[in-house]
Amino acid sequence: MKNKFLEAGQIVNTHGIQGEVKIVPWCDTPEFLCSFPTLYIDGAPVKVLAARPHKGNVLARLEGVADVNAAMRLKGRTVSIDRTGVDLPDGRHFLADLMGLEVRDADTGAVLGTIHDILTPPAHEVYVVRGGGKEYLIPAVDAFVKEIDVDGGFIRVHLIEGMGSDV
Repeated sequence: MKNKFLEAGQIVNTHGIQGEVKIVPWCDTPEFLCSFPTLYIDGAPVKVLAARPHKGNVLARLEGVADVNAAMRLKGRTVSIDRTGVDLPDGRHFLADLMGLEVRDADTGAVLGTIHDILTPPAHEVYVVRGGGKEYLIPAVDAFVKEIDVDGGFIRVHLIEGMGSDV
């Protein structure tokens, strides 16, 4: 089942003395996180009064956070977004929705394991699949990923010789 809220970043510090917080985004870009009028901290909605990208992070002024002391109390907290406020393009998925999906060989139908982790180097994501004493690193590109069915709970992939290693 998909969670209504998705973790989208962490408040790592304050910025200035007016109560701004510095958020490290866990989404595609800082600009994406800046587009939300409301963030959720510990499940409670917090209105975003202003937000801007800054050196790969987000600097935000939040309602009810008027000074550096109030901002400091939020340090280390995770911020979430409401998934209903996001329209993803066709073929795109939240990484959180892919975690734990069953991975099947597209040619044989054999179950290889489940997505254990997703690496996010600059070029493209890489799915870390574990199962049956093996680990597979599968690039998230069309040459390898044949089908993603989040609602069905599986991904079909094309493997090449030597892709898996013993765990």
